[in-house]
Amino acid sequence: MDEEHGTPGEDGDDLLRRALIDPEASVAVAMRVGGLALSDALTIVFHGRADLGTIQTYVAHGPRGAGSAIGADELLRVPCDLDLGDAGTRDEAEEAYAEQARVLRDALLAADTVLAIWREPLQDIAEGSVGVDRSVDLQVRLPAHRLMPVALVAPEKHITVAPVCGARTLAEGRPPMGIACAQQDVARVYPLPDDPERCLEDFAALAAEHARRMADRLEHQEASVRRFLELSGEDPPETA
Repeated sequence: MDEEHGTPGEDGDDLLRRALIDPEASVAVAMRVGGLALSDALTIVFHGRADLGTIQTYVAHGPRGAGSAIGADELLRVPCDLDLGDAGTRDEAEEAYAEQARVLRDALLAADTVLAIWREPLQDIAEGSVGVDRSVDLQVRLPAHRLMPVALVAPEKHITVAPVCGARTLAEGRPPMGIACAQQDVARVYPLPDDPERCLEDFAALAAEHARRMADRLEHQEASVRRFLELSGEDPPETA
């Protein structure tokens, strides 16, 4: 019962991830994407489950094939799902599947190419090394859905750059895509074909302004506490 319907407190995404390794509960089709600049290969997994009424999309690292076991922590949920509802026959469904799978493959190739172009400008503005983070979960919150489990990270500046996309079915064509820059509580999405240097300069200015606002806010709060202590007859603590 738990295996079929999930356990209390488990969300739908966890349930789907577990179902991918249970061939009796669902159907999954994998497609390898090679020729990437920042990854050896990616595998797109289309997962269909009748009781949920969707054909959801996941992306994992490596060239996965039929019978491969995929752990939940290896799957990135991408909200660009197959839609074969308008297919009147099996042949039409096969044609629609091939076309929609090609759309997502081309989107991944485009995003990977653009992200590779961002690497050098990011190194310049970060004035340090830039690594490639291939984890499913990032340490920062992005303002849009991730398109692939690949991101650039400048650890000294705490900047993360990752491809993102909008949620839509693949029957509607290539999803809207962009490049997200994030640093702690600051994030912004830039159009995919935009100039990386201009975007990074804009983001640096945004982050600097955010830091100034935070410093002003902290100073205001400290002043407020000092005044409150004065009203209470307490000696205000010494500040560094």
